[in-house]
Amino acid sequence: MQLQSPLDMFKDFDKFYVGFDDQYSQLAKLHDDMTKNIPNYPPYNIKKTGENTYVIEIAVAGFSKQEIELELDGDKLYVKGNAATDEDATTKPFEFLYRGIANRSFTRTFALNDQVEVKNAAMVNGMLKIILERIIPERNKPKRIDISEEASTVSSFTSGNLYRPGEQVFGPDSK
Repeated sequence: MQLQSPLDMFKDFDKFYVGFDDQYSQLAKLHDDMTKNIPNYPPYNIKKTGENTYVIEIAVAGFSKQEIELELDGDKLYVKGNAATDEDATTKPFEFLYRGIANRSFTRTFALNDQVEVKNAAMVNGMLKIILERIIPERNKPKRIDISEEASTVSSFTSGNLYRPGEQVFGPDSK
């Protein structure tokens, strides 16, 4: 049995989607980069909260705001947690008998669409919440086009050739 890449299902798309080869290459590279070393700490959720809004929630209990850094670099959002180490303290008032709470540094990377913007971030009860919004440009939004019955509307786009109402413009009887 041959192991297949999750992107193998897209191998024949070039027959149907002209000009998308760059996007396919970027997707393949992103997949390879992100799956090399998949961390499972800290756990996170990604929620779709509206038609164009999302929230990334990351469990960062034990971290302060000063120990967390958010960085947007191109289409990648980096979330870094720099845990304060016990060795930094000059005096230790206690000794761990058992240490079950993970307090280690981490970096999480999220790939964002070109149209997605980071709107805000907040710490709420040990959860870092990053609010995202997809901004759809006006040219990509659907718009309704009114249909006119004026012959002058058509002639303004056809080099001034006026058509008379009822005249057949297209087809075998055109002159």
